[in-house]
Amino acid sequence: MKQQVPYFKNLDGLRTICFLMVFFFHSFTTQNMEILHSGSYETIKSGLVSNGSLGVNFFFVLSGFLITYLLIIEKETTHKINILHFWLRRILRIWPLYFFCVFFGFFLFPIIKSYLGQSPQETAHLVNYLTFTSNFDLMINGRPDASILGVLWSVSIEEQFYFIWPLFLVVIPIRYYWLLFTALIGISLGFRITHNEYHQTEFHTLSCMNDLVIGSFGAWLMMRYQSLEKRLTNRSLALQIIPYLLFAVHFFVRDELMNWNTHLIPYERIFISVIMLWIILDQAFNTNGIFRLSRFKLLIKSGKYTYGMYCLHFLAILITITCTKSLLHQDTFLTVLFVEPIISLLLTYFISIISYQYFERYFLKLKSKFG
Repeated sequence: MKQQVPYFKNLDGLRTICFLMVFFFHSFTTQNMEILHSGSYETIKSGLVSNGSLGVNFFFVLSGFLITYLLIIEKETTHKINILHFWLRRILRIWPLYFFCVFFGFFLFPIIKSYLGQSPQETAHLVNYLTFTSNFDLMINGRPDASILGVLWSVSIEEQFYFIWPLFLVVIPIRYYWLLFTALIGISLGFRITHNEYHQTEFHTLSCMNDLVIGSFGAWLMMRYQSLEKRLTNRSLALQIIPYLLFAVHFFVRDELMNWNTHLIPYERIFISVIMLWIILDQAFNTNGIFRLSRFKLLIKSGKYTYGMYCLHFLAILITITCTKSLLHQDTFLTVLFVEPIISLLLTYFISIISYQYFERYFLKLKSKFG
């Protein structure tokens, strides 16, 4: 008998918001010094969207929550975890588009760049992308020349997690999962304390696993203590607002806070991941809450395309910038701050729909055979 898979509608909307955070973080690209030093550009790039990379952290927490929630349900229902089926589901969801991006970045992008009269200068190593260790390649060699490769480091970390995680959960009794989670969060914190350097804290697997494990901890708590769901749905308006307010404040004052006291940097990831988890739990279980993302139909509908939007948005940005530069021959405030981001976002959405409908969906149909 096939088990019933829960569907948290609001989390699709949350995925879309996470993507938008990352998208605008990567937007507003220019080499025009007049624009770079303008007050308007500083307000947007260094103020409003400067911490958009937190969208990746949010994706990690969300992935940890959903994957662990489903694995616990499977273990409680069948008294086991079918690890092979789990891996096959992840492979069919992640690998096709991932390896398309790898192929495009390493083989098609240099040809296109040469055709446009530019010299390819790729520093990334193909073997790291084939083995899902591109986060370590990024730490050593910096950003790839092919921008489409630049977001794949986070997919690599998730694949590392997906490979190892069910091996832990299958051998440990559910009631003792909290010991595993606590130990891994402690290891992650210890790593950040002893490796307090930007690339280490942002891209290393041992640092990033903090987010995935905290998301997993939340899934375990909700499954283990079902009274928590009732508490979530019966909270006062003030308590419902708190996690969103904390996240918003942290988003806009993060840089100032970390510069004020650098000793907070190793601990900041725990704090913000807990806030993200709080928001995830509110969206997943508090059906009568004030901030229901299901009220925004486009956010929910876009949720199923977010993997494609995330992987392909640099391609859309590159196409848009190349076209505007060839037409206008120079950057302007209007194109950099408004025209290019809007066109890039629409193009990203269009490309991701095409990818989903005519490429990814074929593999998703195969994925359904494995639960």
